[in-house]
Amino acid sequence: MSGPSTLNVQLSTRPQFPWRIVDVIVAGIFIYAGAIKTLDPDQFASDIDNYKIVPWPVSVVLAIYLPWLEIFCGFALVVRLLYRGALSISTALILTFTFATVAAKVRGLDITCGCFGHASQHWSLPAHLATNLGILAALLVLFFLGTARAKAVL
Repeated sequence: MSGPSTLNVQLSTRPQFPWRIVDVIVAGIFIYAGAIKTLDPDQFASDIDNYKIVPWPVSVVLAIYLPWLEIFCGFALVVRLLYRGALSISTALILTFTFATVAAKVRGLDITCGCFGHASQHWSLPAHLATNLGILAALLVLFFLGTARAKAVL
């Protein structure tokens, strides 16, 4: 009998361990990036302002709250609390960071991304984009894998 119940059992018995490793790696990236930025919010506000997308007061507010959002999303991925929301917010963040970086480069701005503090200060645009696209790919796989798992349980 190959009805829906058989399919549900087959999908739900797939090994989850490799994807938990991806969860923890992506979570670690967001936690680390957020923690680095909380140590020097003035520098992060300056990094945001260098993009010339938002006014200085908005840069300051973002520099205060954005790192904590990254940390919260990272912890949510690890403990799987509000998991899909954390994946959605993290995906929106990485897309925003990527588009802001490309927009700055197109406008001829020579900036550091501020993503990982001083560690990412001298990254080239291709290295920065490759990192962001790798994180984005992992987030999308986790999101769609989680959606498939949720449907399999139903």
